[in-house]
Amino acid sequence: MAPPIAGFFSVATGGVGTAAVQLARAARMTVIGTAGSESGMHLVKEEGAHHVLNHNSEGYLDELMKLTGDRGADVILEMLANKNLAKDLTVLAKKGRVVVIGSRGPIEINPRDAMAREADIRGMMLWLISDGERQTIYGALSKGLENGFLRPVIGQRIPLAEAARAHVEVMKPSGAHGKIVLIP
Repeated sequence: MAPPIAGFFSVATGGVGTAAVQLARAARMTVIGTAGSESGMHLVKEEGAHHVLNHNSEGYLDELMKLTGDRGADVILEMLANKNLAKDLTVLAKKGRVVVIGSRGPIEINPRDAMAREADIRGMMLWLISDGERQTIYGALSKGLENGFLRPVIGQRIPLAEAARAHVEVMKPSGAHGKIVLIP
């Protein structure tokens, strides 16, 4: 029997990261998430991650390898590729996939790390998906909300009149805790 798919979610504390943890858990994946603070680690664990690592700690990727029996992660959802993509490729399982969801600039990688693992690096931008993909995604999200395995985490409520502040908050390097919701 094949081992369960190990999903590693870099910076799993934001709105996308918490939803990814919940969805992967519902898909019966072994979920390993990261956060950069005790409160973030608590949030990721509370949302269903089997294991939570502090990405500010020395050796956290060694711990990821131990957790996967030195196989590495089968799927990595990368929220900050400009900082982590090169490291991701060193802890990816053979034939694994990195999905780049977020990046704030360029990064240099060693292509040999991707080649040695026959890795798939895929970028994703929601506004580029087809209508069919959009319907599939929205259908799955609706089902998850209806069945209760998808529970949005609201980190902050900010008045719509302060939308500029919401943008500043979401771009802070300290990371978000859940979604930022604009209220009328």
